[in-house]
Amino acid sequence: MPNSAAADTSGFVDVGLRLHIRRWPGNKTPFLLVHGLASNSRTWELVADLLCAAGHPVVAVDQRGHGLSDKPDSGYTFDAVTEDLQRLLAALGWEKAYVAGQSWGGNVVLSFAARYPSLVAGLALVDGGYIDFQLDPQNTWERVAVNLRPPNLLGTLRSALYGRIAAHNPEWTIRGINASLANFETLADGTIRPWLTLDRHMQILRALWEQRPAEIFPNVSAPVLICAAEGGRSAEWQAIKQQQIRAAEVGLSRSEVHWFRATAHDIHIHRPEALSSLFLSAIARGFW
Repeated sequence: MPNSAAADTSGFVDVGLRLHIRRWPGNKTPFLLVHGLASNSRTWELVADLLCAAGHPVVAVDQRGHGLSDKPDSGYTFDAVTEDLQRLLAALGWEKAYVAGQSWGGNVVLSFAARYPSLVAGLALVDGGYIDFQLDPQNTWERVAVNLRPPNLLGTLRSALYGRIAAHNPEWTIRGINASLANFETLADGTIRPWLTLDRHMQILRALWEQRPAEIFPNVSAPVLICAAEGGRSAEWQAIKQQQIRAAEVGLSRSEVHWFRATAHDIHIHRPEALSSLFLSAIARGFW
């Protein structure tokens, strides 16, 4: 796998607030890569290296409130975060891009593609984008707020968290584990704290609860790769995911479903070669 140190650069773009980006060079149609909830741009670096090696410029962005980007107290609705991405593409001078989002980031780029169709050459929903908590009849906002509230990791040693991630994901590379650790700020005493505060996390979770992807699918004109992980979850969870994906297949005008067997939710960290190959194949065979 290429060494990202020689290929990518880190910097900031002002879109009304400062977004931190990592950027890889290329001369083909560009890729915009969008991370999930409480995550960061580094989680895409393994995929970005491979897309760059194939000649595509790539930008992976820390969304507002995340990573090294600015952290306002408000503005965590889908309208706000997709406007951030629209302004980012304008600042980059990109007229059109392939856009991929993981988990909540998939729901972000789904909304982005519906709001700004002329900017999207192809869309990838990476174990997200079809997330609809309200499809489960047992769900309420109160239940979701409790079940998906992030754990309190304040005071955890970075070294201990590294060991925990490595033990839970034995197939991940060292770079992949470190990219996941970049979800957290490392303090002077060696402990960590999330870049995304709890209050902002819950604002995003509430917006995700309220979003109904089935209402958005018909407004997406770009061809869509649905990339779904199959592994590490209960049969009940998988059944709900199947229902969500069927709704996406029905609602989207042009889509393909690709299952990643025995793969973690973070497909882009766990299977970067397979995911980037799927993206490049979609271009080569004319799906994108």
